[in-house]
Amino acid sequence: MGVATALLELPAPLWEWIKATPVPILLGLFVALILFGLVSLFILLHLVASKPRPVLSSEKTYITSSPSGKTTPRPLPCWYDRWLAERHLSEQRPRSGEANPTPDVGSIEPAELLLSVVFPAYNEEDRVIPTLEEAVEYLDKHFGRTAAPLAGAKNPLSPTTKKRHVQGAAGATDPKDQGLSGYEIIIVNDGSRDKTVDVVLDFAQKNGLDDVLRVVSLAKNRGKGGGVTHGFRHVRGEYALFADADGASRFSDVAKLIEGVEEVVDGSRRGVAIGSRAHLVGSEAVVKRSALRNFLMRSFHLVLTILTPPATSRIRDTQCGFKLFTRAALPHIVPYMHAEGWIFDIEMLMLAESAPATPVLGSDGSVIGTSPGIKVAEVPIEWHEVGGSKLNVIQDSIKMAIGLFVLRACWMMGVYRRRLT
Repeated sequence: MGVATALLELPAPLWEWIKATPVPILLGLFVALILFGLVSLFILLHLVASKPRPVLSSEKTYITSSPSGKTTPRPLPCWYDRWLAERHLSEQRPRSGEANPTPDVGSIEPAELLLSVVFPAYNEEDRVIPTLEEAVEYLDKHFGRTAAPLAGAKNPLSPTTKKRHVQGAAGATDPKDQGLSGYEIIIVNDGSRDKTVDVVLDFAQKNGLDDVLRVVSLAKNRGKGGGVTHGFRHVRGEYALFADADGASRFSDVAKLIEGVEEVVDGSRRGVAIGSRAHLVGSEAVVKRSALRNFLMRSFHLVLTILTPPATSRIRDTQCGFKLFTRAALPHIVPYMHAEGWIFDIEMLMLAESAPATPVLGSDGSVIGTSPGIKVAEVPIEWHEVGGSKLNVIQDSIKMAIGLFVLRACWMMGVYRRRLT
């Protein structure tokens, strides 16, 4: 009824032309109009889509404390560079016998230690030290500072952890069987203008964290997502965690994330565990926030549920800055990242959901099925509000909503694909 009324209200010459035009021609014009709209949207998305800038040579080095007090830049280990080279080789020599050969994703270097922690930091001189103090105290006690087994320390990998797959795929080794321990902390200084680097190095010097705490400086600010992605390209751990430098999350909850990820790892040891504040929705910590902020939080979650694919849309808290990835999951996520602002968490989860299937092996080693995507465990953690946030509630909420629409549209329209960035 509404369509008919709208047609009748068209200008008389146009309505007469429509009535006089054969139906096949009208259908052709309608299809052409739709195609024009899609092409226009595709071009527009190319213009507004995030395009990560190339990494500078200085950003592939790090500085750390030393007994002599010198902080000479050192080359930063990078699993991504080797993976990239292997990926290019596999693309040049696709597997034979397939109608549409798919290049191998390439192997990732074995872990050198148990846990890598990445802290993206932008002007955090006033908040980063308490966070580091809490992290180092916990990590020293439960992980040790070297890759050798730590005598007398409590193993963060609980032997009672339930697993979805007992038998792993070829090359996938349980970290308990590797005897891994030790940790590293990577501070990604995202173009800070204050004394973040100085206070971090001073902390490392006082606590003897030589070559355990590493500072990587980006020449220009890239945003939290760009900092996390850059840090993840250089981790050496079996597990890679990123955490906010403000210390809003309790660092000891990393043990919960490890238990959570071990429950969902697949046969290739791919898995993700994310800290969640969803259980705190009715708590004082959330209720006492402004009504505007809580309204925007619920509105964003509604938009997220509508725009994201099924598994990601079911996650109740995508934005908590406390997420853990197994090493085997990284090459399916990190190389394909585009978002560098607040919305990057969602792209990580979407990439995990859309990751290629991996074989599931039976007890005799035979393939009994496949496991699509990378499973995500949502783990309740402790959290508290910390002052000094750089989030502008209204402005950044609008940017996040627009960014989410652009992100989803880019993946649906093929502007973003699982290609190298």
